[in-house]
Amino acid sequence: VSPLIGSQLLTDSAPEVGEDAVTSVEAPIPPPAMTEEERQELQEELLKVEDEIQTLSQVLVAKEKQVADIKRKLGITPLNELKQNISKTWQEVTTSTAYKRTSETLSQAGLKATAAFSTVGSAISRKLEDVSIQSQFGA
Repeated sequence: VSPLIGSQLLTDSAPEVGEDAVTSVEAPIPPPAMTEEERQELQEELLKVEDEIQTLSQVLVAKEKQVADIKRKLGITPLNELKQNISKTWQEVTTSTAYKRTSETLSQAGLKATAAFSTVGSAISRKLEDVSIQSQFGA
């Protein structure tokens, strides 16, 4: 696809989005019956849309360069952005309902486990005391 912009011919080595799907169809679908005038209108519309896509791509590249330049001037590095994103994500996670519920459940489970271990520990201690007392008195 090589749309014309002004008098320049723009070449595009990468296929347009969706172009692969069109070229990979095994049996081509015959075009619907249309007049030559309709066909010409569609061809013109196709060129117009492809031209718009190319223009939008160029604008996007320019805007991305502008953003990079502004960030550089502000001293915003990719590492700083990553740190901010991680911090923001962690804050969102810790304030989520699911996190709060899970945290509460795990806290309750921890308390119950602590109580259970304490009970088992007490039982073992009593048993050892009984065994110790029995061995002292020769029972």
